[in-house]
Amino acid sequence: MTVKKGLSLFLVASAFTLTQCKNEINQTQSTAEATTTAKAEKEYTYETAPNDPLNARIYTLDNGLKVYLSDYEEAPRIQTYIAVRAGSKNDPADATGLAHYLEHMVFKGTTELGTQNWEKEKVELDKIEALYEKYRATKDEAARKKIYAQIDSVSGVAATYAVANEYDKILSAIGAKGTNAYTWVDQTVYVNDIPSNQLERWIELEADRFADMVPRIFHTELEAVYEEKNRTLDSDGRKVAEEINTALFPTHQYGTQSTIGTIEHLKNPSITDIKKYYTKYYVPNNMAITMSGDIDFDQTIRLIDKYWGSMEKQPEPAFTVAQEQPIQKPIVKEVLGPDAENVSIAYRTPGITTKDALVIQMISNLLYNGQAGLIDLNLNQQQKVLQAFAYDTPMKDYGTFRMTGMPRQGQTLDQVRDLLLQQLDMIKKGNFDESLIQAVVNNDKINTMKAYEDNANRADAFVTSFIYEMPWEKFVSRPAEYASITKKDVVDVANKYFGNNNYVLVYKKTGKDPNAQKVEKPAITPVAVNRDAQSEYYKNFMAKEVQPLQPVFIDYKKDITESKLKQNIPLLYTKNKENSLFQLYYILDMGTNNDPKLGMAVNYLKYLGTDKYTAEELQKEFYKLGTSFDVFSSGDQVYVSLTGLDENFEKGLNLFESVLANPKPDQQALNDMIAGMLKTREDAKKNKGIILQQAMMNYVKYGPKNPFNTVLTEKELKAVKPQELVSIIKSIPTYEHRVLYYGPRETDKLTAALNSGHNVPATLKPVPAEKVYKEIDFTQPTVYWADYNMVQAEMMFLSKSVPYSKDIIPVVRLYNEYMGGIVFQDLRESKALAYSTYSYYAPAAKKDRANYLVSYIGAQSDKLGEAMAGMQALLTDMPLADANFQNAQAALRNSISTERITKSEILFDYERAKKLGLNYDIRQDVYQSANTMTFDQLKEFQQKYVKAQPQAILVIGSKDKLNFKALEKYGKVKQLTLKELFGY
Repeated sequence: MTVKKGLSLFLVASAFTLTQCKNEINQTQSTAEATTTAKAEKEYTYETAPNDPLNARIYTLDNGLKVYLSDYEEAPRIQTYIAVRAGSKNDPADATGLAHYLEHMVFKGTTELGTQNWEKEKVELDKIEALYEKYRATKDEAARKKIYAQIDSVSGVAATYAVANEYDKILSAIGAKGTNAYTWVDQTVYVNDIPSNQLERWIELEADRFADMVPRIFHTELEAVYEEKNRTLDSDGRKVAEEINTALFPTHQYGTQSTIGTIEHLKNPSITDIKKYYTKYYVPNNMAITMSGDIDFDQTIRLIDKYWGSMEKQPEPAFTVAQEQPIQKPIVKEVLGPDAENVSIAYRTPGITTKDALVIQMISNLLYNGQAGLIDLNLNQQQKVLQAFAYDTPMKDYGTFRMTGMPRQGQTLDQVRDLLLQQLDMIKKGNFDESLIQAVVNNDKINTMKAYEDNANRADAFVTSFIYEMPWEKFVSRPAEYASITKKDVVDVANKYFGNNNYVLVYKKTGKDPNAQKVEKPAITPVAVNRDAQSEYYKNFMAKEVQPLQPVFIDYKKDITESKLKQNIPLLYTKNKENSLFQLYYILDMGTNNDPKLGMAVNYLKYLGTDKYTAEELQKEFYKLGTSFDVFSSGDQVYVSLTGLDENFEKGLNLFESVLANPKPDQQALNDMIAGMLKTREDAKKNKGIILQQAMMNYVKYGPKNPFNTVLTEKELKAVKPQELVSIIKSIPTYEHRVLYYGPRETDKLTAALNSGHNVPATLKPVPAEKVYKEIDFTQPTVYWADYNMVQAEMMFLSKSVPYSKDIIPVVRLYNEYMGGIVFQDLRESKALAYSTYSYYAPAAKKDRANYLVSYIGAQSDKLGEAMAGMQALLTDMPLADANFQNAQAALRNSISTERITKSEILFDYERAKKLGLNYDIRQDVYQSANTMTFDQLKEFQQKYVKAQPQAILVIGSKDKLNFKALEKYGKVKQLTLKELFGY
């Protein structure tokens, strides 16, 4: 479960009325005109809002439970959120992190789900609860250790009666996806994407779960939260955010309490306090169910009332908002850590429901929108900083506005600070083109159209409305309010909240943090997970039959229209029947593996103007048209893309083509870009994610010279001439390529527009043969490690397997489904060795390339040996659990039967299939095999492709914390320096 998802979709709060979906029902009633749906059993009233793009119905049950529904039948699935108006701001001051830890506990089952014998289990759980209260009240360390040993012992007994992960097993078996939850300052939200034929079963399951929470398997889950805390302590970005919030909110819980909690409070948990919190806040009149997907309104509300209606309404929890005093002078903070340097400036802003918060969102977009904001054009495009951005974070009681910048080589953080403040000062003085406000409005309209094509965003809009107590009618009307914002509004609000001295300034510097902390984890004994045991609840639940849904596979010949443009250029087309947005792509099968300068040229393009427009004017023109232009290069392909509103297709295409045909060389822009590239390279060496996931992974797969580190040297970079890169840009459309289009145009009109507007020579050049890096064989077990200043250690286990074969894909999918649950159960639930861990068999992306077995675990450095042994044991001897196998089969079958690949994804699925030599949807094979595959086949696959395969282990951690004796057990230990990994 995640600590913070980020802000629940607020893009929709600055949105605009969308084209109605074909499956939505037109409704024009206002909120004040409650509409009644007649039921045989009961009548349900609901609210609607005029001009609602989601055609939502909002119900309130007799017990106060809010239900938000939207019918959008893209696939026979439903995105669901169960939202609770309680987050970390509601934690007791002496028990921070409680809301988040409760979120974890809600997944552990009930008095019926997750237990083999509740009466006996309860006796032991009561003992554990009492021991934790005693542990919490005890200060003497020796006495505390003895109490914890008792907790550990009793927990082992209690676990013998439990059945770990039964809730997750059910969700997996019925075909749910994305099962998760998140806790943030104002809310806790539980997430599921379910098949529509499982609706009643899911509603019943969730009603039982939220009515009857049992905090079982507590101390091992607490260990997982410790690891989660340690991960945040290894994150410089998290530390910066915490400093900002602490300084902005010295009185309010937004700053005085962190979501994950303090180390001291995590070390002294109270099950009693967790139960009190649950009883107080997890009540129907403080909760909402939000859903969007393939639903029948009347049936759905009837089912929710049937299972949730008996929950009793309770007094609504009160919360007193702490009033913050104005900041009188800049508050300056410093954060030290291994990541690259940056500087952040943050201001306190008003709560989300205010008009001023909406204006601040406009200010945020005027400054930074990725294309034509003041920061975009004045700082990023002109390369005055390495990178900069701005964003607002509205919350219920207050909000924040933040600007962050990364320095170029030789630039000080104070210089970056001054540049950021200058952009904000331009807003305060009104020194910006008023037309930019309308452009922001138009682009938000487009972004919201895109967002509302996804049920997750639709249902999440309801979460925003509920959590922030914003009536749906007001929520829907905010787009019009946003569109009415004037330049005067912007200037007035900017001056009201963004003074010269009322900000927090955080310098993030590279260095060792002298105050670095970590959560010391007590020794625990692994608990039983009882894989083959099943509660009576589970048996009864799984015995209930539902009407199966039939899968729908892509037929590439029917679902994609193929045509030819001039010069015999292939056109692949899928029609957008939903709205007026288009996506256009030119794809070339050549990339940076052929020529490293190609990637350089692609990046150079964003800084160039044409014979008609400056670089800044180009970005403004695209933004005004509601279109976005991009060029992307990978090792083997180039993508040139144009997206936006169909009404501006021709204008956007002409502008797009002129950029490719007439880029104007600029020596200064090239000099600045090269300096930026060199600084970015140095910063990459400070990023543990890049070191482990990219640099080390490529080194192990391909050897010392690999796709990741094959780059131009500094000398070669500085020798590149502007005209050389411009020539490469101009050559892109001269090579053989294909065109992909998803949009509302008919084929003949599209073909005519492209034949007229797409500039290509009379004869296209063939693309050069792909440069292929040979994948090396693992001849002996080797442990590669890299030194990085961090609390945890992170490990990846890599085995090279056979080349791609479609024949093994069904069993691969089954293995991954099966082992995913096993790894989580064993390493997290039973042994509490990690917060994050996984293992999967990864099929190649191209035929004739190797598949790989990839496993990961992040653990406290002093538990590295246990973590490695735990993962190796699972890879060597796959646990045999019949219940897990049946679940994996059901999960595979149910997920495929309700998956629908639609819209532009049809085109990209076809692109992926072609790379693998396939001319049909491979999911057909998986589905047909799902019911007939046996455990013996799974074991055979594991024995042949997983067990005892030559292995490389990749480890990143702090040299003074790593246990090298433990590493030596798994092969020759070899340190990889940053020079070896990065090539510079």
